[in-house]
Amino acid sequence: MKYSLQTVLTCFVIIIFIGCNNDNITEPAFQTDDEYLSSAAIGSAFSSDADDDDNLFVNEAFDFDSDGPTADNPTGNDTPIDSLVKWGRRVTNVNTNANITTVGDTIKNVEVIRAVTGNFIIVGYINGVLDSTVKPYSQEQKRLVVFKRTGRRPNPRHNWRVYQYSAIDGETKTPQIGKDNIIINKVEFYRNNSLVLTLLGPDFTTNIFTSKFFGSDRIIDLSRNDQIKSVVYLTSNQNDTDIVSYHWARNSFGFHRERFTMTSQTPNGSGFDRIYERTFGVYSQHHHGIHNAFISANTRPSLYDNSISLFSSTYMGLPYRVRQ
Repeated sequence: MKYSLQTVLTCFVIIIFIGCNNDNITEPAFQTDDEYLSSAAIGSAFSSDADDDDNLFVNEAFDFDSDGPTADNPTGNDTPIDSLVKWGRRVTNVNTNANITTVGDTIKNVEVIRAVTGNFIIVGYINGVLDSTVKPYSQEQKRLVVFKRTGRRPNPRHNWRVYQYSAIDGETKTPQIGKDNIIINKVEFYRNNSLVLTLLGPDFTTNIFTSKFFGSDRIIDLSRNDQIKSVVYLTSNQNDTDIVSYHWARNSFGFHRERFTMTSQTPNGSGFDRIYERTFGVYSQHHHGIHNAFISANTRPSLYDNSISLFSSTYMGLPYRVRQ
């Protein structure tokens, strides 16, 4: 069957007219700017590149989770736990809130507050018998994420990028409030004997880093097998020395933790100013990309007493990058 060119064109115009006037056709729905920024700061990444700073936030809560007790080869001679074998957190739930403030038309500040619950698990010998203790806990950690506008397209995903972000500030809330017992005042990091970063407390969210997309400054840039020395300055109201540790981000092949040694103690009122140090190497199998590291300061009864009412931890987190 043959049709004239005029007939074909007429049918084509009718089809276009009907399509353009179909009330069932709608524009794609996008999140608002604030909805997108909340999701990006809490649990998603703009980029799938492991070296992109955006990936810090989705992993934040679980980079501090050892998924249960792990060993760091400590020695102990305390009671009721005579010899500590393994210890660590196991996160059971994370609730996250994001508070957004707008600065002009190009900057949005997102304060991310994570309420984490879990079990602090200790394995050790009590009177010569291997035993374990589970201490339920809750903790709160905060981080500031700053977004900068880079476009004005309909989808906010294409308009905002992570501009700056802070270190993490955290403490246990139950069974004991961390900063009621230990306050971390300052942390120093040395890479191959050169000071590369100083972070100031007691609120570590005041320490700000610029993202890789906007020029990346201050972040610790490491290579595998580099030597790292960390120095922690804290104030404690505990007569017993505290347990201070460096927590690597969890890699798929395991969790790593380094125990610090106290190198100085000075009386300060009813408590003490203490300095802890540890030198260690970046392990050769460490994944490349950007990660969260944590430093925790726990009271000694948190680890060496099996009472579930004794767990007090103050901690901070910082970004670091490992090159391939």
